[in-house]
Amino acid sequence: MFDIGTISIILFFAIIALLAIGMPLGLASATLAIAVLGMKFGPDFLYGRFGMGPLNIVAQRIYGILTGYVLISVPLFIFMANLLERSGIAAEMYSSLNVWLSRTRGGIAIVTSIMAVIMAAMSGIIGGEVVLLGLIALPQMLRLGYNQNLAIGTICASGSLGTMIPPSIVLIIYGLITETSIKALFTASFVPGFMLASFFIIYIIIRTQLRPEDAPLPEPGPDEVESGEKTKLFLTFLGTIIAGFSTLLFLRVVFFTITGQNEVKEGVDLITLGTPDYILQFGIFMLVAAAFLGLMGIARVKTAWNMGKGLVAPIIVIGVVLGSIYGGITGITEAAGMGVIAVLILTILRREFSLPLLWDSLKRTLKSTGTIIWITMGATALAGAYTIAGGPAYIANMIVGAEMPTMLVIFIMMLMFLFMGALMDWVGIVLLVMPVFLPIVLKLPVEELGFFGAPLEPRQVAIWFGVLFCMNMQVSFLSPPFGPAAFYLKSVAPPHISLTDIFKGFLPFICIQILALSILVACPSIITLFL
Repeated sequence: MFDIGTISIILFFAIIALLAIGMPLGLASATLAIAVLGMKFGPDFLYGRFGMGPLNIVAQRIYGILTGYVLISVPLFIFMANLLERSGIAAEMYSSLNVWLSRTRGGIAIVTSIMAVIMAAMSGIIGGEVVLLGLIALPQMLRLGYNQNLAIGTICASGSLGTMIPPSIVLIIYGLITETSIKALFTASFVPGFMLASFFIIYIIIRTQLRPEDAPLPEPGPDEVESGEKTKLFLTFLGTIIAGFSTLLFLRVVFFTITGQNEVKEGVDLITLGTPDYILQFGIFMLVAAAFLGLMGIARVKTAWNMGKGLVAPIIVIGVVLGSIYGGITGITEAAGMGVIAVLILTILRREFSLPLLWDSLKRTLKSTGTIIWITMGATALAGAYTIAGGPAYIANMIVGAEMPTMLVIFIMMLMFLFMGALMDWVGIVLLVMPVFLPIVLKLPVEELGFFGAPLEPRQVAIWFGVLFCMNMQVSFLSPPFGPAAFYLKSVAPPHISLTDIFKGFLPFICIQILALSILVACPSIITLFL
């Protein structure tokens, strides 16, 4: 039998060696799980009484993860992303965004970043976004003479925002493994996610202003609208959206009031945005928006609607998914199901639905989900075996015994995440590392976490660490040598763009991601703004 220190060293080098020779992470993890149990308990653990011993404990751990209700949301969000990718919703959204920013320096790159944020908020999937943006935005940027590195970096960095912006699958798996509130994780990641997206857009604006040759302005078309009129049309479109949503919310409150469903009862939660006092508020919004539209004129309203109607379907999907979660209507899994139904209805109404589209989306969903499940099984087995062998306690005692400052511990963990993220899939990292790292973080003095801002409450530490992990995984999607975003883009990029060119375009965006990560480490209270 080996001691846990020796097992830890063997495990570290063994997993690197197995991944280096190309063994899938799920199979490598499962193999090492058996090896860890064998090194700790000897070969007898395989031949003991059936249903007893360490092997049974590992099996129970796998069963517990795979039967988690929230896990059902993962294939549903993947299915929704595949439907969106194959329908014309995304392409029409890109065209509508491009209408408003076509005459802005770097406008197409900015449109790409905004579209990535919207796509992330619809499905929380990464790979499909990068491929979709590579198909839609990359040819247009290259045709207009955009700097190749800027175009590549914008697409892949923005396309990876699905790790940070709700409903992120990374956050769902983290919450499932660590038993942290997924709704709280979604809420906490809003500000960091949009902060990172705004950093990308600010970088694009500054770079294109300093180097106009990196983003030439397209020639104005014959039907190009002047900038002043375009601003009025944009405000008119916003007014139309506000009027529509205000009307729907107003009718919803009236319905609840007439049927008596929003009566205040002791011990019963109030309906979100559904109590009688909202009738006046939504009524005022509706009347003000209608008056504004009347002032703009029917002709301008029609023109604005035609220019921006491609944004309506994405807004509906986001409203259904996130609105149902934060409105207290459903949980995460039910919201994913409602999102799938919303996308299917939209594709039918747009006359884009077909059996080949549905079948192809289902096949891709099954393939992606199968990959995640196999990694989950293998990594959960390894994490369980290492836990039974005493690994987490050994690592915790080693760190505590070193008497390192609190933030140095966090800094070392961040470096390990960045290193592992360059070599492993995020699913394996969260399943393998979180059972070891999170208990250590929870034992650290809360008042010593971060350098600026108000201290976190103890219940917020796991949420903060989860958002930090997601920000690290955002970097890992671009990190050489195995950054997945590079290979997603290469699959649809023109032949003259090599992997070396793609990774070269990532460099400034990786620096921006590390800057955002540093801000989040230094000021943990950022995540508490909406908690």
